[in-house]
Amino acid sequence: MDDLDLIDRKIIAELMRDATLPVAQIADKVGLSQTPCWKRIQKLEAAGVITSRVALVDPARIGFGLTVYVGIEALDHSAEWRDAFTGAIESIPEVMDAHRMAGEMDYLLRVAVRDMAAFDAFYRRLTDAVPIKNVTSHFAMERIKHSTAYPIDTKTR
Repeated sequence: MDDLDLIDRKIIAELMRDATLPVAQIADKVGLSQTPCWKRIQKLEAAGVITSRVALVDPARIGFGLTVYVGIEALDHSAEWRDAFTGAIESIPEVMDAHRMAGEMDYLLRVAVRDMAAFDAFYRRLTDAVPIKNVTSHFAMERIKHSTAYPIDTKTR
């Protein structure tokens, strides 16, 4: 669904801002009646454009006050190592995001933990689970900007 029309983009923008809005309010904001709006939302979900609707929380308020960005350099680049690594990070709930990278590091993880002791426990679980050539950790001191909403174009093209 590469070619989203203006109304689809507006619906997506509204849902990214607040997924708890009633369909009637979304419909009003995008210039549709309720039923066509609901059908478009269902179509966007079926197509995999909208993948889920969740509640966002303040990590510090629920005991995850330390965010660590962990760069991983793979020991080797075999399919077996990749599968083992993927299995390891999928089994560790503190890994919030994992990206395979181009450049100096092979993978970049965003890890949320309570404190340094919890990060050390995470580090030990990860390095016990799969052999890694190098691990570089960067500790976030302050979150200055955070968004889960992509800057989707809601203007006519």
